[in-house]
Amino acid sequence: TKKKEENFVFLLKTCIFTKKYIILPNNTKEKAENPERVGITIYFNTMETTNSVPAMQLPTNRGLLKMLLLGFITFGIYPLVVYSKISGEINLIASRHDGKQTMHYCLMAFVFSWLTLGIYPFIWCHKICSRIGKELERRGIKYDFDASDFWLWNILGSLIFIGPFIYIHKFMKAMNLLNEDYNQKG
Repeated sequence: TKKKEENFVFLLKTCIFTKKYIILPNNTKEKAENPERVGITIYFNTMETTNSVPAMQLPTNRGLLKMLLLGFITFGIYPLVVYSKISGEINLIASRHDGKQTMHYCLMAFVFSWLTLGIYPFIWCHKICSRIGKELERRGIKYDFDASDFWLWNILGSLIFIGPFIYIHKFMKAMNLLNEDYNQKG
């Protein structure tokens, strides 16, 4: 029994704990020798993926007012950070379903924008808005947002001055809804 206790202590020191499982650093799915001692089932290097909450929670508190105020205070750095994070979040949320990757915002803004004489940001915004709209629909979230919002509110709406603000509000709300759904369902 002394040997089993030493083995068990070693296993506890070298494993990762989750709510229901202990994940040990090898590749078998065999049960550990004495799972009844802990009162939970112990598996090697497996995680339960059904109905699991993602390890990283995505932000759901973005909005127009916050974007404008912090953008003003940080001299435009905050919107760069937010859009950079959003480009990664949409990849995290949608890539396993649609097989696409959205280019990182900073790469688009600082490299491809200059190389294409300012044309690529329009293509990038069209693609990300379309992707967000399709993911909202796939997840069954009742919110109307797609690439047409970019063209109508941000581009044509700039003629009435308030259009881009409506676009930013809709864009942030769509991402908040997607992030909230992802935080709950994965």
